[in-house]
Amino acid sequence: MTQTTTQTPALRGPVLFALMAILFIAEGTTSWGIFSGSWNTSLGILNMALISAIMALGVNLQWGYAGLFNVGIMGFVALGGLATVLVSMPPTPGAWSAGGFRIIAGLVLGAATVVATVAVQKNMAKGHMRTLVTLAVLTVGFVVYRFVFDGGVAAVEAINPAVSGHLGGLNPGGVENYRAHGYMAILAWPVGALLAAGAAWIVGKTALGLRSDYLAIATLGIAEIIIAVMKNEDWMARGVKNVIGLPRPVPYEVDLQNSASFVDRAAAWGIDPTTASTVTVKLAYGLLFTGVLVLLLVLAQLSLKSPWGRMMRAIRDNEVAASAMGKNVTKRHLQIFILGSAICGLAGAMMTTLDGQLTPGTYNPLRYTFLIWVMVIVGGSGNNWGAALGGFLIWFLWIKVEVIGAALMGYVTWPMPDAWALKSHLMESVAHMRLLSMGVILLLVLRFSPRGLIPER
Repeated sequence: MTQTTTQTPALRGPVLFALMAILFIAEGTTSWGIFSGSWNTSLGILNMALISAIMALGVNLQWGYAGLFNVGIMGFVALGGLATVLVSMPPTPGAWSAGGFRIIAGLVLGAATVVATVAVQKNMAKGHMRTLVTLAVLTVGFVVYRFVFDGGVAAVEAINPAVSGHLGGLNPGGVENYRAHGYMAILAWPVGALLAAGAAWIVGKTALGLRSDYLAIATLGIAEIIIAVMKNEDWMARGVKNVIGLPRPVPYEVDLQNSASFVDRAAAWGIDPTTASTVTVKLAYGLLFTGVLVLLLVLAQLSLKSPWGRMMRAIRDNEVAASAMGKNVTKRHLQIFILGSAICGLAGAMMTTLDGQLTPGTYNPLRYTFLIWVMVIVGGSGNNWGAALGGFLIWFLWIKVEVIGAALMGYVTWPMPDAWALKSHLMESVAHMRLLSMGVILLLVLRFSPRGLIPER
């Protein structure tokens, strides 16, 4: 009996990943039932599944390693997306001279006001004088900050707002040739991780002392603040007007179709050049994303088996006992919170690069928080391989369940006359099958495998 129970978990992971591989192969080769029979569709789902697995890995570090209930994943993913604009796009001509330096000066003045306020609170004795000085510093600092900052913002956003209206990025190619510098998109990925890590440090310093339910509320609120800033501060990334045409680290389809050698190779394989070009681009993205995921999985596994990983799990299981043994619980929580958020920021930058555009209006908690948590719980909290498996499985089902729902509703409503209002209502409800299906999947997993498909050992 002991031998069976020790071998089964070891075999479960490879078997489940093999089944996922079969699903993706069937999606690419079989045009039956829910499968499309298109490698374009299969690779498109796979690329987003790879990015989702990376997001789930970041959340698993926070929850599975340390028990931190972060419901602000959306904000850190959005910051990663913002980094792709700030790094990979070219500077807007005339923006810096018009108001860019005023914006930077305003931000510096705002930060100086905060530092001065903290210094007053620390160095002055309690009393009415400290309160008056604090109010004076805040008032004067805020007025000066807004005077400098608002003027710069107005000047930048007035520069051809139909196509620009923001500072732009750091791409050296300029407006005419920035797409030739596709490597800037890859450089934006670690910058996205750093941007999310910096925000996580600020959040962690203020919110990690809260109880788990209050931490969840705080992180959700901060994520909404981040999205609101991205939507309304047009000077940063055009706000809800979006930024399109981001450079990519892989070839463009049209360039491949205009290449005689590529067209000849596609013809030799009996493939249409248009289809071959789109599949080649998606395959190139898939290889890049797979490399990042494998690297993160290796590092996560090494950290889990290290003394640091054992310490984190000890803190998660019993904070009081770990603190009594001399472990700085708050410091370690901040550390793991920053690491997990950085991974989410990295995934956000990769996703925006894949999309080729930044659309702040599309970031919502359902897609970038709830769904990622479902991936972690279904895959196996505390198990890095389980979190990755959950990312693949849940994203595949998230895409295909609408097809399944349409077929299911077709069978259910087939005997009903077309004039029935109930039939129309049920067919119109197909779009909501995703939410119902995710809830059902989560309930089934929690009932029959409470620790996930690949539980933590």
